[in-house]
Amino acid sequence: MSATSANASDEQRQQVQNFLRYLSDEPGASGYTERNHRQALSEFYGWFQGQRGQPPAWEQLHRDDFRHYLRFLGRGKLSRAAIQLRFSALRSFYKFLIRRGLMSSSPIRDLALPKREKRLPQFMSPEQMLDLLRAPLQELRARQAAQKKPVNPGIYYRDMAILETTYSSGLRITELCRPQAADIDWNEQLVRVRGKGKKERLVPIGAPALEAIRLYCTQRKDAQNPSGPLFCAYGRTRKKSRMSPRSIQLRLKRYLRVAGLDSTITPHKLRHSYATHLLDAGADLRSVQELLGHAHLVTTQVYTHLTTERLKRAYDKAHPRA
Repeated sequence: MSATSANASDEQRQQVQNFLRYLSDEPGASGYTERNHRQALSEFYGWFQGQRGQPPAWEQLHRDDFRHYLRFLGRGKLSRAAIQLRFSALRSFYKFLIRRGLMSSSPIRDLALPKREKRLPQFMSPEQMLDLLRAPLQELRARQAAQKKPVNPGIYYRDMAILETTYSSGLRITELCRPQAADIDWNEQLVRVRGKGKKERLVPIGAPALEAIRLYCTQRKDAQNPSGPLFCAYGRTRKKSRMSPRSIQLRLKRYLRVAGLDSTITPHKLRHSYATHLLDAGADLRSVQELLGHAHLVTTQVYTHLTTERLKRAYDKAHPRA
């Protein structure tokens, strides 16, 4: 590779790095957004270099280049949603280049993508949720009975508090990792939530969740520290560090197995369950939108399809003239 080509390649990579740094500082982007955009741009970079034998010069690409990439992705096993996610990253990157004055227009503007499949979010029944909420203490008792050595109950009380809080307040997994002890308003039964775009909202938290948090705090020596993380990772060197989303996912899988439930259920499906159960009980859509922290009502409306579909199935099953 010539010195000129090497310099051009470094410049293209630097543009991507500048974009990713911009994302990390932008209040509207989460850590997941930055990770997904990094992966999408890296995949395109690798594909283009494999096809052309050189890295992409972003300012010189044409719509046909992205049409070829779209066909390449379509021949793979990616879902339509995954394809759209990759092109969303590319669109965001080109908007960034345009704002920096490096381009006047995007080569993928108005590029037709396959429509997403209409899939309703999965959720758990109230009975399944109760089984899951009981699982941490169920496993604690089982371990205490099976082991002669003392078992640290704090881990299980923490996990019970996490599950109760998730279901009680419908938090995203990233929101669940952020609360500090001072974010709980015990008198008003509210929790301060830092959501997407660093937006804050106050969300009701039920008495069972507050009781679970209180029991967990009795196991912690630093529970009175208002600036400390509410849910801590346990370990010799991580006593006061926040739990990571991955840690919460792994703990959830453990308790799903204990409760005899599908271990592929994700923390986000607990959020789906929260929203669905609220609507089933008569909550209005606007209130649920605010509780979930959705910027747009259309995002919340998917849950009305869940309740409508279930009502239709009940009607078809029960009504003599269905």
